[in-house]
Amino acid sequence: MTARSSSAFASEDSASREAFTGPVATGGGAAGQADARVDRAAVPVPRTRKLLVPYLTAGVSENWLDYLLAVQEAGADAVEIGLPFSDPMLDGVTIQQSTERALARGVTVAAILNDLRGVRDRLHVPLIAFTYANLVFRPGPAVFCRQLADAGIRGLIVPDLPLDEAREVEVVAAAAGVELTLLVAPVTPDDRLAEIVSRSRGYVYTISRMGTTGERDSLSDSAVALATRVKAAQRPAADSGAGVSGGAGQLPVLVGFGVSGAEQVAAAGRAGDGVVIGSALMRRVLDGATPQDLGAEVAVLRATLDRCDQEASAERTAHAEIPGHRG
Repeated sequence: MTARSSSAFASEDSASREAFTGPVATGGGAAGQADARVDRAAVPVPRTRKLLVPYLTAGVSENWLDYLLAVQEAGADAVEIGLPFSDPMLDGVTIQQSTERALARGVTVAAILNDLRGVRDRLHVPLIAFTYANLVFRPGPAVFCRQLADAGIRGLIVPDLPLDEAREVEVVAAAAGVELTLLVAPVTPDDRLAEIVSRSRGYVYTISRMGTTGERDSLSDSAVALATRVKAAQRPAADSGAGVSGGAGQLPVLVGFGVSGAEQVAAAGRAGDGVVIGSALMRRVLDGATPQDLGAEVAVLRATLDRCDQEASAERTAHAEIPGHRG
């Protein structure tokens, strides 16, 4: 089998690159394509900082690309791009409203991808498409994934795609250089969670609580428990030699769905390797925030996660300085 490398989550930004890059190994011919997979030993756990991944509904306004560029410059490590769909079943009121606004403007997937091609030279963080299966299968998964790649999108999340029916999308996405990220929920049984963790690419998306997206008053206890389970599920692969010491074979564990405000971002960052935040930001856009306003909001969240990193580093240093026999 001949392997080729594709930096599906590569970026010009060094922190993002170290956190997300992972070669995709595929073999020649149909047999090789059927075995398309990411070499997990080359997908490092983020070592530079906690990851911040804002979500933006594409086409929500005429100047939606200005919001994208603003959150990038404010410290996002990657950005989820919501491709509007008329029946977003897993999205709460805020994302539904932003989707309706985009669709009312006549936005299409083709128009969004064309917009993104126009700013490719200004983007230096990975983009991940978040959409629904209907949009993927309408043109066909292979065509859809090639279109994403052509527009510079390096990841794909399809929350209503059943795991048992995801194989075709996995194969064609890998062939196009697009990483299919899978989601786990608090009620996911251990055997199913292990399969999701082994097949997810880019990162593992942990849903903080059951239900739809949307702002919440607090981060659910289930978010911490689930992130812990996902990390534990990855350890056997790393310990067996699939990755080098330090967990290099493990994917980042990101917490999303219902994460709102700096305090919850900090809690989610401590639980996992980073956070996805969408509804809280899109609410600001719907309420009239400018791209500069949104950038300032994201900068606060970036600083919050950076403090989490500093606290963790200080704690590790304190443990290392405890006197005792060192062999």
